[in-house]
Amino acid sequence: MKTTIAAIFLALFLTTSTLLQAQNKTNLSIVFIGNSITQGKGGDKGFPPPTHAVNYLKTKKKAGDVVFVNVGKSGSTTLDWLPGSRQTVGGKLFVLATKAADSLYQLKDHQLVFSIKLGTNDSAIEGPNGSPVSKEQYKQNMQTIISELLAKYPGSKVVLHHPIWYSENTYNRSKYLKEGLERMKSYVPEIDGLITEYKTSQPGRVFKGDTKAFKHFQKNAVELFKPENGQAGTFYLHPNEAGVQVLGTYWGKAIGKAVL
Repeated sequence: MKTTIAAIFLALFLTTSTLLQAQNKTNLSIVFIGNSITQGKGGDKGFPPPTHAVNYLKTKKKAGDVVFVNVGKSGSTTLDWLPGSRQTVGGKLFVLATKAADSLYQLKDHQLVFSIKLGTNDSAIEGPNGSPVSKEQYKQNMQTIISELLAKYPGSKVVLHHPIWYSENTYNRSKYLKEGLERMKSYVPEIDGLITEYKTSQPGRVFKGDTKAFKHFQKNAVELFKPENGQAGTFYLHPNEAGVQVLGTYWGKAIGKAVL
């Protein structure tokens, strides 16, 4: 009899403990917005950064179920992601983000998160849509995109990552070079400024994402990038399979810090 009672109490304890653990976990639905770096796998056998970010998040004790959609599109700029009537010529990608978010937003027990990494193509001297994009215009475009998402999906959160480094001789079909890299660097204070502004206007909804990958990729270019032949020699722009995993892990850590 005592053994039976003890077994019952143990079962109740384990059930209660399991329920409490489940209650302390946060389920996440993530839409990843970006360009070829977000979209790309780094190689035939690789996975894009969002997959690695989610795999990292799934290892965290505070994370429950994690689902995601990767809508990164190669060559895209902030102009391509502008919503609705604010679109410039060629701006048609915002609907990809909303279609993904619409499906995930139905999961009411999940926190909807937008992970955004844009700026590489905006910074180009020529080639991508609207480039070169000034730092002032970049900030305005990002603000338009973010504000529309926040308004359309109440309770959602946005995590903004800094762009990653590329080599000063980057020149494929589009022209980047040192001028482009310096322009992209000028976007970073604009990103950080936006986050600060949203802390007042939309508290608890817009967060700083990864800020460390830029320097890490700069210091480890040979190991983490695919060498590509361009009009100004071999350049580094797109992460290889190892680099994609590293970048995705950086994003996962930043997202976890922001929303878990």
